[in-house]
Amino acid sequence: MVARVQNLSCARGGIAVLSGVTFAVSPGQAIMLRGPNGVGKTTLLRCIAGLQPALAGRVDLPEAGVVYAAHADGVKAVLSVAENLAFWAAVQGARGIGAAIAAMDLGPLADRPAQNLSAGQRRRLGLARLLLGAPGALWLMDEPTVSLDAASVGLVERAVAAHLAAGGMALIATHLDLAVPGVAVLDLQAFRARAGTGVGAGTADAFAGPVE
Repeated sequence: MVARVQNLSCARGGIAVLSGVTFAVSPGQAIMLRGPNGVGKTTLLRCIAGLQPALAGRVDLPEAGVVYAAHADGVKAVLSVAENLAFWAAVQGARGIGAAIAAMDLGPLADRPAQNLSAGQRRRLGLARLLLGAPGALWLMDEPTVSLDAASVGLVERAVAAHLAAGGMALIATHLDLAVPGVAVLDLQAFRARAGTGVGAGTADAFAGPVE
């Protein structure tokens, strides 16, 4: 099932920041959200995830649902890496955590409390939660490469590519060009709400992909 966003308007702090956002993500496709800081990338992801209400518009999500990796890593400091993932596996109905641990190279850290991880290790743990979702889920990723070194960014790129190959979808807010085949780019500047009007200027020209 295609994930669709139609004429979506979003606010931050009670002020409209995006208006008329319209796009679709098909199985096997990823879209990178671009725009300067403050344009509304995080706000849009939160609206799509259902964490805050939209001002207007409609979001149609795939039956497999969404998995959201926010700025905060969403880990419990007193639990180990494996215990954190086991908790999320139970929440998301996953059968096991082995594949997620392997994909994010967390094996040597499995028994380490999350409070003793470096920033990059915590980030990998937070991102590993994405792999516990259903195969056809829409991944919502907010600056996933923050705190990651080059090798860890490669892990993320491979995880996204594998998810897409299995029929999944991804919506990624990032300033980097991730090496994922066929990724399209959506410039949110085109949907910025005009001050005092709540009206955006979005057009199909906002798409600039795919990125090769």
